[in-house]
Amino acid sequence: MKDIILIPTYNERENIKVIVSEIFNIFPEVKILVIDDSSPDGTAAAVKYLMEKYPNLSLLERRYKTGLGNAYKDAMSRVIKDKGIRSIITMDADGSHSAEYLRDFFIKNQDIDLIIGSRYVGGGGIENWERWRKELSRFGNLYVKLLTGLPINDFTAGFMCIKREFLEKLDLNKIGSSGYSFLIELKFYLIHEFNASVYESPIIFKSRREGESKLSRQIIKEGLRAPWRLFFKRVKKWKKK
Repeated sequence: MKDIILIPTYNERENIKVIVSEIFNIFPEVKILVIDDSSPDGTAAAVKYLMEKYPNLSLLERRYKTGLGNAYKDAMSRVIKDKGIRSIITMDADGSHSAEYLRDFFIKNQDIDLIIGSRYVGGGGIENWERWRKELSRFGNLYVKLLTGLPINDFTAGFMCIKREFLEKLDLNKIGSSGYSFLIELKFYLIHEFNASVYESPIIFKSRREGESKLSRQIIKEGLRAPWRLFFKRVKKWKKK
């Protein structure tokens, strides 16, 4: 059985070179699929060059930039068809998720359905963030926890390991978010609808190596709205009981 890492990119030409090399230096047998949204900086060309060196590296080129969630949906809908895949890992390209933490994922994915690389459990943390951003993240995760009722601490984490058969059960089109809130909704459906077992593996979230943060007002707005949709789904389920 094989594991595949999905790495979405937009203007990550320099970062993708580093993270791909770091992963394959430690785990040469793992597969990586880069999902690029037509980056104007030539990220796709950089990946194609790396593919000559790394046979387990592949590229999905999307014509338009329509959000992180849509990029993941496109990639997941393709890879879940491969019955030889054991687990699907989501990971950022910018170096904020260290390749060394994959080791714990690969050990625990034998028994756990959903592993979350978590900043908000013992041993986890954030490196070099401004105070306002730390507070925004902490408030956001508490806000989501209250509305969803799920027993996890890092809802917005983008570093995850998911068993393929659970993604195969899930209708990805049910997830309404196209941006970063996709990560919240994905966790909700896996745990709330399919009773996926979950474990939060502590990580130190690092500052991005190159480029600018993708955080925007639109992302924050979507992050405020999406948990309410999930809350009302919980209410509807209660009424049916």
